[in-house]
Amino acid sequence: MSRPAEIVFATNNDHKLREIRRIMGPKWHVLSLADIGCHDDIPETAATLQGNAEIKARYVREHYGYDCFADDTGLMVDALGGAPGVYSARYAGPGHDSKANMELLLKNMEGVADRSAHFSTVIALLIGDRMLTFEGSVHGVITTEPSGDGGFGYDPVFKPDEADTTFALMSADEKNAISHRGRATAKLIEYLSDI
Repeated sequence: MSRPAEIVFATNNDHKLREIRRIMGPKWHVLSLADIGCHDDIPETAATLQGNAEIKARYVREHYGYDCFADDTGLMVDALGGAPGVYSARYAGPGHDSKANMELLLKNMEGVADRSAHFSTVIALLIGDRMLTFEGSVHGVITTEPSGDGGFGYDPVFKPDEADTTFALMSADEKNAISHRGRATAKLIEYLSDI
């Protein structure tokens, strides 16, 4: 049996890393930033998910020399004008506190009838001098209270249209089959399999 192909995923987020490794399966050996010795807090200063994903991929190439892919994900809530959007991880402040982010979101949604929202993930793949992007999204609603302790981020308060439960109540495989990150990663895998 041949060795799995090696690729760097520009993240130090353990939740994302586990999810991506599970989605990509045994054909790929996915390295994290820590695996290549990068413990930098890469700035995410772009106004779009695509911009942030590209910043992270370029940073790894420029500072560590690896071809890699990076992602950025946002939760866009219709009644909040698309917020938290690109600021999803920092919605309640710079600490990337998922519980505080969820609490602020639910507070801002109190009494709001239209609870429609969608998650989007953009993956930027940098190979040689070529930058490609792959996007995945899933539509659903924001629940009135958290439900479930699986997943991460806003998973306990997001119920996708294709399911009867929040992401946090699903198994990893159930979530990955319909999630924004799962859909974007499927496009990435399809591209990588053809080169």
